[in-house]
Amino acid sequence: MDTLPFLTGEVMPMLNEGLVMSLKIIIPSATLGLLLGIVLGTVRTYGSPWMRRLGNGYAAAIRGTPLVCQLFILYFGLPHIGIYLEPYQAAVLGFVLCNGAYHSEYIRGGLLATRRGQHLAAQALGFSSFGSMLWIVVPQAVRRSLPGCGNEIIYLIKYSSLAYVVTVMELTGMAKQIASDTFRFTEVFLAVGAYYLALVTIATFVLKKLEERFRIPGFGVS
Repeated sequence: MDTLPFLTGEVMPMLNEGLVMSLKIIIPSATLGLLLGIVLGTVRTYGSPWMRRLGNGYAAAIRGTPLVCQLFILYFGLPHIGIYLEPYQAAVLGFVLCNGAYHSEYIRGGLLATRRGQHLAAQALGFSSFGSMLWIVVPQAVRRSLPGCGNEIIYLIKYSSLAYVVTVMELTGMAKQIASDTFRFTEVFLAVGAYYLALVTIATFVLKKLEERFRIPGFGVS
């Protein structure tokens, strides 16, 4: 049996290279996607009517179309109007735009769950409308939304595998290349599945700790 030497000698070194690229995609996409979601969710909840319509339309368009189509448009479509993105840039931008749309729905729910009395109490203490939103209401909404937003980050880890369709050689791209060269698809994709499982397990542990750290006292199950 040459399976173990094959995995340790050929598969894992290349998958480790892909893992580095996957992390370079996942970390900025998760961070910027969450920030975009906070802004978009706030606009969709408290913005002017035209801003709410624009935000809702954006969220509906992104959530209603496949991510792979969005990546194709960014990488293969934009050059037709003179906009050229590197594969990595197209992948990260696509994931940020998609992630932000989904995060905005969780943030919007958190904002709607925040009682109006919080606004009034902040204004009574001298906060402006913008200040009360920035320092009082939005932080509470984000804390309430952490479980949903964490779930979206888990999804991001898995659908970062689509980056290979725009020629970014991350985990799945490396696995596809190895499998195409060796025709040993079972071993290779079992190995790459183990990598993704490890990433999701670590992320789940970290997100659980964040939820516990930022849990609102008296809100939810203690």
